[in-house]
Amino acid sequence: MEKRISLLNSGSRYLSQAGIENSLQEAEIFLSHTLSCPRFELYLDNLEVQKTKQEHFWQLLNARMQGLPVQYLLGSTEFMGLEFSIRPGVFVPRPETEILLEEVLKLSAFSLQPSAKVLDIGTGCGNIAISLAKFRGNYSIFACDISETALKLAKVNSFEHKTAVSFVKSDLFSAFKKRELFSLIISNPPYIKTNTIYSLSREVQHEPKCALDGGADGLFYYRKIIKDATDYLKKGGLLALEIGDGQSVAVREILDQSGDFCNISIVKDYNNLDRVVVAHRKALNG
Repeated sequence: MEKRISLLNSGSRYLSQAGIENSLQEAEIFLSHTLSCPRFELYLDNLEVQKTKQEHFWQLLNARMQGLPVQYLLGSTEFMGLEFSIRPGVFVPRPETEILLEEVLKLSAFSLQPSAKVLDIGTGCGNIAISLAKFRGNYSIFACDISETALKLAKVNSFEHKTAVSFVKSDLFSAFKKRELFSLIISNPPYIKTNTIYSLSREVQHEPKCALDGGADGLFYYRKIIKDATDYLKKGGLLALEIGDGQSVAVREILDQSGDFCNISIVKDYNNLDRVVVAHRKALNG
């Protein structure tokens, strides 16, 4: 049987030959997952690895070689310090989306009632809605998605985190009644231009296209959400949207042209890129 260090090195070389960056780090992640131990323990004792464990380790590496995201192979991902189950067919949460939630948590402390009603559009695995429920336990939180696969997984994650989020199958606002007013609408909508999806990494190609495709100019869902939001957002309510690189000016213009929003602000991510747009629905007309 091969020992841990030898297995790590051979696994790392295997991934590196396929052009996988951070090959040693990924080999560590997969071996620690296979052995159910922290990564640092891999180097404490150079123990032999059972044959069945070795086979599972190489199965993970072979799947990774095909471009499957690490998160799909591990079956989990981290967001806001919480662990979420993830699987093929469901969008993988990105670290930059934490900026969206952090901004909402900061603003909501001053502008929302403790029992505020919230809608998360395009919830995916439920990471935004569930994290919000963990940090703002008194909120009445609804989360929608058009994907049955995503909603089933989101419900599992909500159960695991003991949160009371109401999940609804809906194409944007379609399942909700007009004037069913929310104090906060939050979304990380699809924002990739249709004709550029094919050029994204192999890992992203394995994710559901409906969670990526933002139409010809990447702005389709911003127009829809902003146009319809006034039927579902309270006056003075908060609209918070994640945006892609280079989209802040266009999304601000859509908000301005609607005539329904004020106090529009742009929040940058840790790479100094515009990442979040926040606006309030005007309290008064005009």
